[in-house]
Amino acid sequence: MEWALSLLLNNPHVIKKAQNEIDIHVGNNRLIKESDISDLPYLRCILNETLRLYPAAPLLTPRSSSKDCVVGGYHIPSGTMLLVNQWAIHHDPNLWTDPNRFNPERFEGLEGWRDGFKLMPFGSGRRNCPGEGLALRVVGLTLGLLIQCFDWERISEDMIDMTEAPGLTMPKLKPLVAKCRPRVLMQNLLLQL
Repeated sequence: MEWALSLLLNNPHVIKKAQNEIDIHVGNNRLIKESDISDLPYLRCILNETLRLYPAAPLLTPRSSSKDCVVGGYHIPSGTMLLVNQWAIHHDPNLWTDPNRFNPERFEGLEGWRDGFKLMPFGSGRRNCPGEGLALRVVGLTLGLLIQCFDWERISEDMIDMTEAPGLTMPKLKPLVAKCRPRVLMQNLLLQL
């Protein structure tokens, strides 16, 4: 969530595009519901792009090779512990055009949340993260509500620092600090809460 808001604050045109999508599909007479998320493809694009750039865990959980095999010309003996560096896959210029740039539009037209084995923020296959569905619903709904209800801006003209801190879960080096105010379109609804 912190990475998504940081990216949005550094790209205010993306917030406006997402607000427009929400205004058209949901309106301003009610808050977004979980069932609305499937009708908000641009919001899903924002989530995909955020998870591509800043996956919750840059390395997938370790696996063990079940038999001897050759991968990319390398001999992998049976029982070898294997780690998949999804951060490197998500930033590979052979797979992604301009891989370090925040560009939610790269996921427009994608059915669902994945793009084959190029995008796998929760792993893949039968051992993928069991919390994927919950995480996408909770973060999608929360981010959607924050976009729907508030106008966001940086506290200064400086861009939000996107430096990653060391750790297993890729925290931001500097915590996000931002300003928000209720959107004019949503004030009547927010006053009723």
